[in-house]
Amino acid sequence: MRYRKLGKTGMEAGVIGLGAEHLDGKDYGVVKETFDAALEHGVNMVDVFMPGSDIRQKIGRAVKGSRDKFILQGHIGSTDIDEQYDVSRDLATNKKYFESLMRDLGTDYIDFGMLFLIDSEESFEKVFHTAGIARYAEDLKKSGVIRGIGASSHDPVIAKKIVETGLVDLLMFSVNPAFDMVPASVNILNYLGEDFDRGSMLAIDKKRMELYKTCEKLDIPITVMKTLAAGKLLSAEHTPFSKPLTVAQCIHYALTRPAVASVLIGCQSRREVEEAVRYLDADPASLDYTEAIRGMNKEFKGSCVYCNHCLPCPAGIDIAAVNKYLDIALLDESAAQKGVGRHYAELSSHGSDCIGCGSCETKCPFSVAVIENMKKAADIFGV
Repeated sequence: MRYRKLGKTGMEAGVIGLGAEHLDGKDYGVVKETFDAALEHGVNMVDVFMPGSDIRQKIGRAVKGSRDKFILQGHIGSTDIDEQYDVSRDLATNKKYFESLMRDLGTDYIDFGMLFLIDSEESFEKVFHTAGIARYAEDLKKSGVIRGIGASSHDPVIAKKIVETGLVDLLMFSVNPAFDMVPASVNILNYLGEDFDRGSMLAIDKKRMELYKTCEKLDIPITVMKTLAAGKLLSAEHTPFSKPLTVAQCIHYALTRPAVASVLIGCQSRREVEEAVRYLDADPASLDYTEAIRGMNKEFKGSCVYCNHCLPCPAGIDIAAVNKYLDIALLDESAAQKGVGRHYAELSSHGSDCIGCGSCETKCPFSVAVIENMKKAADIFGV
């Protein structure tokens, strides 16, 4: 397993994580074998948003004796009505379900208390201002009941507002190449249906990329949901691209976005966990998703998508990382003097090391002016 730092929390998550929603309704044996496989392969980041006691208790049994090996996301506001998932902004109801989560899991702490499903201005206002839910999360953190505060959202505009509050330590957000190309004004969860407009998908939505860069600047890690778009990106019938992507390509795309720390894959068996972690040993050529998306995304030209297909660099420069930090600095000039500047300085090679050979530009699928960008990075960051 490869691990990434979770912002300022001191925790590190495996780049492959586990979304536990598909285990709901399964026998305990299935839950146990899935968590055992996760543990064996170093998968430590787990999301538990489901409000039902049955699945929570099974997960609690499955992790008993190894609770400290997992980083659990538990949600504040995930509730149910007649055994159907629901969301509540009532503080008393939120407390009831969160306290029952801890009892069901048999734990006295949750790693990230997640402010659940904030996708609208109305939800944002209730959670952070009128309902007292954010204050409840702060109290939980102060008392050590949770180690960090997280939030989940599917809307890039609202998500950016969330991370800019300064309250949250982590964001769970939906990331995949199809969603990234849908305008922020569109209800993303309803988009990839039978009547989606392929012609509108021309470039990465600026507001989504702005969110990723903002998270990187503020050192807020992203855990990824909807990596496979409910399997539609793997389907020849439903993919919006010229051909289906593979699971590994979807994982690779998400992990090359700014600020992404862990990709949570919904697994319901040992086999599915093992399939997901095979990404770690994949041939780099098999991770190349650009052929599938290049034909219909003409406006990608000139824009780095951090895919690293330009490598290897004779000067040893991590070109995608330099471009990523450059993009963030261009978005906010002060970023070069803050955390982004420190991250850039920690790279083993910098823009100033570019020898101008042009090897990268001949391999770039999107005609990025890499040499020019290396010069800009050297000017902005001073090295």
